Amino acid sequence: MEELKEIVAAIAADMAAETDRGAVADYIPALARVSPDHFGIAVVTADGETIAAGDAEMAFSVQSVSKVFTLTMALNRLGRALWKRVGREPSGSAFNSIVQLESEHGIPRNPFINAGAIVVSDALLTGYGARETIGDILRFVRFLAEDDGVEIDSEVAHSEAATGFRNFALANYMKAFGNLENPVEEALKVYFHQCALTMNCRQLAMAGRYLMNAGVHPGTQEPVVPPERARRINALMLTCGHYDGSGEFAFRVGLPGKSGVGGGILAVAPGKASIAVWSPGLNDRGNSKLGSLALERLAEATGWNVFTA
Repeated sequence: MEELKEIVAAIAADMAAETDRGAVADYIPALARVSPDHFGIAVVTADGETIAAGDAEMAFSVQSVSKVFTLTMALNRLGRALWKRVGREPSGSAFNSIVQLESEHGIPRNPFINAGAIVVSDALLTGYGARETIGDILRFVRFLAEDDGVEIDSEVAHSEAATGFRNFALANYMKAFGNLENPVEEALKVYFHQCALTMNCRQLAMAGRYLMNAGVHPGTQEPVVPPERARRINALMLTCGHYDGSGEFAFRVGLPGKSGVGGGILAVAPGKASIAVWSPGLNDRGNSKLGSLALERLAEATGWNVFTA
């Protein structure tokens, strides 16, 4: 454990000294104001230890990292029927691309690109109101993190709604193909609010523990998902969790991971740890520049990698 503490501290120190920090997501006004100088990391191990460094207690907008949790909820509710509406393949395109929807008849490639996550939000909304669905998502994430301090930032949600023209286009396009069951505005209200979840690295790493623990919540010992489903969510995180940068992330880090344009990344070392990093500056694929580098160095230093025994 002491060795891991030293590794995490060294990574945080190295990231603090980095000068090329990427660019913040300035197309969402509420995110454009965040300084790229921040870096945080938290590692929650399988035996329950938490190791944190840097700005690990500073809250940030998790954005698309939330798609891991809403996918979990939708699979628990719909099971395999969800896969009739969204695929499981890497997109090879930007996270907000509309190109593939036309040729693939309104079926998004995977649940982690924006179009796929909007379908997941719509699936959670069916039979419920938007406010109730948003409340369910918040309660679920608080349960996973064992922390009622997790919040939804209404300013971020409204900022996204005011500028999310591409997401409106994606949703309307899928609605035209019959792949949204609810009004576009309601599905997007759920989507924008889930993306506006605000967490710190420690909370995010805590929330991801079930994915490193064969689907079981380590705090309550309740099964969140069956082991096979946890494995498959991890597989989707590995192949699709960084959009058109997923292959590069798998090559360099070798762990399932899900990024968000708020600069956060949730990564999973099955059987070993749940890891969250945050640095607001993004690379040209929309993933945290220093967060990705930090996870690469953590994987190298610890030997955590799904491709090695």
